[in-house]
Amino acid sequence: MTDTPIRWFRDGRLARLRLQRPARHNAISAAMWRALPELCCEIDADPEVAAVIVEGEGAFSAGADITEFGTVFADADSTAGYNAAVRAGLAAVEALDRPSIALVRGLCVGGGCGLALACDLRFAGGTARLGITPARLGLAYGFADTRRLVATVGPARAKDMLFSGRLLDAAEALAIGLVDRVLPDDAVEPAALDYANSLAERAPLSLRAAKRMIEAIMAGADSDTAETAALSDAAYRSADFREGQAAFTERRPPRFEGR
Repeated sequence: MTDTPIRWFRDGRLARLRLQRPARHNAISAAMWRALPELCCEIDADPEVAAVIVEGEGAFSAGADITEFGTVFADADSTAGYNAAVRAGLAAVEALDRPSIALVRGLCVGGGCGLALACDLRFAGGTARLGITPARLGLAYGFADTRRLVATVGPARAKDMLFSGRLLDAAEALAIGLVDRVLPDDAVEPAALDYANSLAERAPLSLRAAKRMIEAIMAGADSDTAETAALSDAAYRSADFREGQAAFTERRPPRFEGR
């Protein structure tokens, strides 16, 4: 399972996007950042996928692979290329067409925490520890990463995390909204899978519309955009809407068509 440092596989109706460097606490290499956009495209192209679980084998991720920093930050060109790869990888996860859930166990630090923040929801085990640590390394956290953090925990708590570089335990992460569920370590994976599988019973058009509309609101839209209006109009004309009405009338579970 560990011959490929990052991969995805189908688990029923779920896509599981897994970091597989357990000996390095799933430190994310430059090659792994660069692989993310293609992997996300493959997931989006699979019509059977209802939701995505993002996880690590063992710990979630200790962050970017610091052993590569001498190479990836060797000069201006390599720095620009590496930073672009990180931004593109996280943007691809954020833009996934399906709901995404980060399954956080153990360390979730730096770029690993950034990866979790690119997901729609975060389920954490009770012993998880989360933090963002550029202040410990003399680095600046990127704008898109900071935007996601502020949108999740608010400006004051984002400042605390970035100023201090401290690690939060799962209880504090839940209290400030950094994670959405905390369960015992042995219960968090079943809970995340149960929740993700429940989304397979919902209308895909509805899930997609909700995700895109919330993203538009967070980006500053205060009224319909062309995309959100089109999503709403398409839903009212869809076979899934007709099926939802019929199922309600007939008092049976709906059988949505999918993509």
